[in-house]
Amino acid sequence: MKRLLPLARILCAITVLLLVDADLLAHGPAPGKVYVVLWFDTEDYILPESDDAAKRLAAFLTEQGIQATFKVVGEKARTLERRHRTDVIAALQKHAIGYHSNTHSQHPTPAEYESLLDWETGAAEFTRRERPGFDDVQRIFKQKPCCYGQPGSSWAPQAFPSLASWDVGLYLDEAEHVGLNGQPFYYGGLLNIFNTKEGPQLRPNGDWTNIEESKTKFRQFYQQMTSNGGGLISLYFHPCEFIHSQFWDMNFARGANPTREQWQIYPLRPPDSRERAFGYFEQLIRYMKSFPQVQFITGPQAMRLYADGAREHRFSASEIADVASQVESEVNFQVLGAYTLSPAEIMTLVAERMTAQPSADTGVVLPFTIYGPSLPSPQMTEAVEVTWSQFERSVYDLHGFIQHNHQIPNAVWLGSQNVPPEAFLVAMAKIARKGANGGAPPERVMVAPARLATEKYVAVDSLEIWSWPIFPPGFHSEHLLELARLQAWTLKPAKRSE
Repeated sequence: MKRLLPLARILCAITVLLLVDADLLAHGPAPGKVYVVLWFDTEDYILPESDDAAKRLAAFLTEQGIQATFKVVGEKARTLERRHRTDVIAALQKHAIGYHSNTHSQHPTPAEYESLLDWETGAAEFTRRERPGFDDVQRIFKQKPCCYGQPGSSWAPQAFPSLASWDVGLYLDEAEHVGLNGQPFYYGGLLNIFNTKEGPQLRPNGDWTNIEESKTKFRQFYQQMTSNGGGLISLYFHPCEFIHSQFWDMNFARGANPTREQWQIYPLRPPDSRERAFGYFEQLIRYMKSFPQVQFITGPQAMRLYADGAREHRFSASEIADVASQVESEVNFQVLGAYTLSPAEIMTLVAERMTAQPSADTGVVLPFTIYGPSLPSPQMTEAVEVTWSQFERSVYDLHGFIQHNHQIPNAVWLGSQNVPPEAFLVAMAKIARKGANGGAPPERVMVAPARLATEKYVAVDSLEIWSWPIFPPGFHSEHLLELARLQAWTLKPAKRSE
């Protein structure tokens, strides 16, 4: 028996290795997790059968032990209440609830009414129009919505400060107005899972017959992500698309705004077509779930996973000096260890340090979101030179502006001259670096032209960016994208906290 025992152990080890190899052949190497944010734009308040579609999807996921995020339109929530569909409400309550605008496609949609408004007025108008729906979703589902996403491509930057004031920390949707190479990012003070790459490629084709192609794509994404430390896939559906012949909101296509009595109910697809759609979804979810490193997460879980490490961090004088040393004429975000910093946060930290007492090193905390400017900056074509006395006074003035307005000014005043904030930041950072090494301030300071590099992550205005059939023909808005570029001061990568 003693001679057989080692052989038994060897055979057992070989069996284990074969099982492991089989798993690797099936799923590929898995050093990092693949997080899947599965979400549903729950919006159709015209077709009654869409209620049952949402219930079926929610119930299936509950049976699978998976929680999704259902982004509910305010009017959809009120319609479920009017129809006494407590069963649908109860099914969705087992998942995370998000918000998807008050009336979705009824005109004016968010981008339409925001397209003529400035930053401050637009934020107030978003709250006036959209907060009632948010409150109704919270009341009916007994959950505070964890996230927001715009209807169609009706995106507007003025939504961000309003959402933050409602304690919404996540922008969850797909469109191309702003993005960071398909990865989660912070913008406007919110975590954005937006403008991603993988999830849209897993969507069904017109007749839901591409399940094998979607499985193959998911397998490729899985292998790529697990071999590179993990990643996130954002995947969305609409409950109504499983059953309808065309989207309910084509009632409002091309700018039309019929009365409720004129709304048309589009017919259902044939039963076999509907079952093929549900089959596609169920097969894809089961397939994704079978991979060992896949974890489905909700909106709130995503916010915890990508918690902003810069918030509540106390920055020492040496850390701020290190931040200042990395500021270049192409002003960009910074990735530093466990946290990232937006250009607005960098400017705030440097200003805080330069206005602190010379001997003080109690640390600096970023206590609030710092937004970008409300207005475009002045053009700067050549350098400006001022005395140290004037520059120092301007630093204190900048610091006071940020503390009072919680945003970056569109111009920093050097006495009677003004310069763009990015140019002032570069000059300020150079002095902060020298000061950290014990150097005396210069007698004169040169402020040279600079550029906000993060602007490149905001789209250029085009009809394609606003390609939603609900918009009136030819709708686009350079104004909204100009405001979006101003808020590129707030953009930075989101790092996983695992």
